Amino acid sequence: MLNVIIFGAPGTGKGTQSENIIKKYKLVHLSTGDILREEMRAESQIGLAAKKFIDDGQLVPDGVIIDLLFDRAAKHKDIQGYIFDGFPRTTVQAEKLDETVERDGAPISLVLYLDVSEEELFKRIMYRSQHSGRCDDTADVVRKRIEVYKHQTYPLLDYYRKQGKLKTINGMGTIEEVFEEIEEVIDSYLGV
Repeated sequence: MLNVIIFGAPGTGKGTQSENIIKKYKLVHLSTGDILREEMRAESQIGLAAKKFIDDGQLVPDGVIIDLLFDRAAKHKDIQGYIFDGFPRTTVQAEKLDETVERDGAPISLVLYLDVSEEELFKRIMYRSQHSGRCDDTADVVRKRIEVYKHQTYPLLDYYRKQGKLKTINGMGTIEEVFEEIEEVIDSYLGV
C-alpha cells in the first residue's frame, strides 16, 4: 500500500498536486480542508465549531480533525493507498497517524513537502481569494495562517526527516514541473 502525505503551507498547490497523484497512482484523497468545508456547508456542529477557528486564522483542534479523518478513511476498502492532504499539521497528529496506520500494517510511505517562498504563498492565496470565492482568504487572515502554519507545522519537517520519509519538492515551478518532480520521487520509491 502506498500512503503519501502531501505537506506544505496554504497556497503551495497541495490540492492540485493531490489530484495529479490520485489520477496516476489511484490513491484515495483525504483532505482535511475539503472535509471541513463540507461540514461547514452542512452547518454541522463540527462545521460550525471549525468555522470559528478558521475565521480567526487558527488551526482546528487535533481531536476534531483526527476523528473526521479516520471516520472518512474507514469508509474505503480494498484500495491502493491514501494521500493525506492538510494532515497532519502537528506532531501530535503525526504520532496519532503513525500509530493508526502502523497498527493497520500500512505505514506512511512518503512525505512530499512542497517548498514555496512566503512571498509567493501570499500572492497565490490572495489570487485564489479573488478568483475562487474562498471568503476565509482575507489579507490579515492569510498572514496569520502562514504564521500559525510555520509555528505549529514546521516541526513536522524534522519529525519525518528523522524517519527518512521526507522528500522536498520545489513548489515554485509550473504545475507540470512540480508534478514531474513528484513523479520521480514516487516512482523511485515504487522501484519503477
